[in-house]
Amino acid sequence: MKVRSQQANKVNVITLGCSKNVVDSEVLMGQLQANQFEVTHEAEQSDANIVIINTCGFIDNAKQESIDTILRYADEKEAGRLEKLYVTGCLSQRYKDDLEVEIPQVDAYFGTLELPQMLKVLNADYKHELVGERLITTPKHYAYFKIAEGCNRPCSFCAIPLMRGKHVDRPIEDLVREAKRLASMGTKELILIAQDLTYYGLQHYGERKLADLMRHLSDVPGIDWIRLQYAYPSQFPLDALDVMAERENICKYLDMPLQHISDNMLKTMRRGISKRRTIELVDTIRQRVPDIALRTTLIAGHPGETQQDFEELYDFVAQTRFDRLGIFTYSHEESTHSYTLEDNVPAEVKQDRADQIMELQQGISLEMNEEKVGQTYKVLFDRKESGYFVGRTQYDSPEVDNEVLVPATPDTYVRIGDFATVQINDASDFDLYGTLV
Repeated sequence: MKVRSQQANKVNVITLGCSKNVVDSEVLMGQLQANQFEVTHEAEQSDANIVIINTCGFIDNAKQESIDTILRYADEKEAGRLEKLYVTGCLSQRYKDDLEVEIPQVDAYFGTLELPQMLKVLNADYKHELVGERLITTPKHYAYFKIAEGCNRPCSFCAIPLMRGKHVDRPIEDLVREAKRLASMGTKELILIAQDLTYYGLQHYGERKLADLMRHLSDVPGIDWIRLQYAYPSQFPLDALDVMAERENICKYLDMPLQHISDNMLKTMRRGISKRRTIELVDTIRQRVPDIALRTTLIAGHPGETQQDFEELYDFVAQTRFDRLGIFTYSHEESTHSYTLEDNVPAEVKQDRADQIMELQQGISLEMNEEKVGQTYKVLFDRKESGYFVGRTQYDSPEVDNEVLVPATPDTYVRIGDFATVQINDASDFDLYGTLV
């Protein structure tokens, strides 16, 4: 159906999936704005004549959400309410040929590294001088900070290397320049992300440089918190812990997905580490940074996982008492090594095992939170919601971890994006409640 142009060069960008996709969308939006496009991000009521969907292709649920979103906007185009529809990101990288056949309403599909080609189709120039410049879609006081692209790890279950390619570092000087720019715009917290932070430096410098990068970023004026996410356990660079311990503006927080603990599963998953070495690493981390909050992610129901493997995992979680924990049920992803194995754990067993782990973690989290009652913490406030000012301590990352809630009474004033000291008065499974000191 022919559609009447609503407004020239107005684009609505839709982002699905992880924080790395968020950064990609922000870079895309920065390029579009530099080319005189009017840009919105996930606008509910938008008069944009162009929609770009940045998709996720990680696991089944994420892929389905991406497909449903494409179909919804394909219907909008069919109905004449949209002129152009473009799709980019991981799903498009991985399944482009199939998608072109199945959803032909999309004007063009682009892979994860095809930003210049997409801009060309939009009659826009790729501006090389915009190194690190982007339109922040998060609250301005924190920003996801991608230090590398791609992954060289051989994990059997993971399709990320198929969609993101090999690991490529960004030079330290470029990252420092971007951090200074973000700080000048009001960013106080940098959340360092990559598919594997610990690999940083090997591709560009020939040695691991995460600790050096942390020092340089820590020196940037205006950056109050630096947070590490997605650290791989095998060959973990222990000097990063020394920097974390010595620098006040580096959060005592580490997100280190372990995926499993039984030697049988770690070998099948091709994780490059044993149960013994994993336990030793966790112990070392806690010795070097005694007040650290450790977050991990696990997988339930990988091919070959026996009841004994699961019980080992359950006991490990009970004994290790992670501060934060998430768990996925295994997703059988084509073109991965695990896809060559029989997906022999029934879906209901996968879910039951995941539920058992989360029920265990819920109790651990409640006990840990109750121990915080009566203590005071520095809190960064993200938003006001449902009668509360909602913030986080240095031990919590946005959207995935615990929050601190302070009642928004007439005599309580908190400015969003500012720090304040809060005394904890009460605790629940995954939240703390307090008052301003």
